Amino acid sequence: MTGRRGALALALAAALGCNKGLEPAPAPTACPQGFVGVCGTVTFQGTKPDSTEGVFIVAYPTFPQSRNDLLSFSPFPPPSSLPQPFTGSQFYTLPLPSGRYEWVVAVWKRVGTFAQGFSNADSLLKEAGFYRDGADTTSHGSGIVTVGDGGTNGISFLIDFSNMHSISYYFPAPPLR
Repeated sequence: MTGRRGALALALAAALGCNKGLEPAPAPTACPQGFVGVCGTVTFQGTKPDSTEGVFIVAYPTFPQSRNDLLSFSPFPPPSSLPQPFTGSQFYTLPLPSGRYEWVVAVWKRVGTFAQGFSNADSLLKEAGFYRDGADTTSHGSGIVTVGDGGTNGISFLIDFSNMHSISYYFPAPPLR
């Protein structure tokens, strides 16, 4: 009996000592200590297109005024794609230099290689979602984000694969003559 009780006590102590050690760690909800950039949650909606190479988060110090301004984002080149699967919600961090940013945007990229001068960017890139200040009613949803010495939390938005916009949505081609 003593051996059985001892084994039971040992098993109980071991089980209590695990303290849920096999459960996944809770997802982060804030920028890590000492991080400089923006952090938030992206929520995915719609079905990811089969031709998806990746989804990237980038920021613009000023909203692009022309197609040529589209490569003025930070950080350049963009960081790695958000991790797949592109479903549900996930926390992201985007390292950025301290400063003011007018547009934090998710960019969907189709599988393919850019032509010289990025002349095929309209066929490879689409805006899939962006941070919007609740008071902003513009089509591009600019919301001013200021990054200081610490991380800027709460820059969250929806990435909607069923409502993506090509570059020409923001910069229509000049009319034909």
